[in-house]
Amino acid sequence: MQYFEYGDLEINYLKSKDKCLAEAIDRIGIVKRKVIPDLFSALVNSIVGQQISMKAHATVWQRILDRLGEVTPQAIQALSAEELQTTGITMRKAVYIKNIAQKILNGEFDIERLPSLPDHELIKELSALNGVGVWTAEMLMIFSMQRKNVLSWNDLAIRRGIMKLYNYEQLDRQTFEKHRKRYSPYCSVASLYLWEISKENSK
Repeated sequence: MQYFEYGDLEINYLKSKDKCLAEAIDRIGIVKRKVIPDLFSALVNSIVGQQISMKAHATVWQRILDRLGEVTPQAIQALSAEELQTTGITMRKAVYIKNIAQKILNGEFDIERLPSLPDHELIKELSALNGVGVWTAEMLMIFSMQRKNVLSWNDLAIRRGIMKLYNYEQLDRQTFEKHRKRYSPYCSVASLYLWEISKENSK
């Protein structure tokens, strides 16, 4: 099992930049979030997780692992969309996943070149795939590539975490970007804590 890697460098930087976040980091301690180094498996995992709870995501993902063993384009293509759907995903997601697997197998999409791309190009490249939007690309950047500077406006839990941490009634994009600038270049580590904060009971 692998987890998102960070340590004193990132923690001390974030704590020096933001008092509220510093208090949350001290309260929460080290956050262990699993990563999936294999890009295709991680991409499928991100698509599975779209618009469902973390608990439902974990359940469906385990069913997929139990069914396939190893999540590869070849293993996905060996199943029909209907068979893939029996794991608990929607037919639309099943079709998206199978189409991406096919594009990789026939050489239309070179997933192995993604790590060489800067963030904005990587998001553009992934978003060109049906079923993959900015949020899915950002989750891949964090939970597969372990890129350190991702804060997702498209993630409702991240926005909720910011609102709870700073006691905001609302959160507009300008305020969000102010926090992104403050957390940079370790936005992904800040994200780990914002996700935890979003799950905490409101005071």
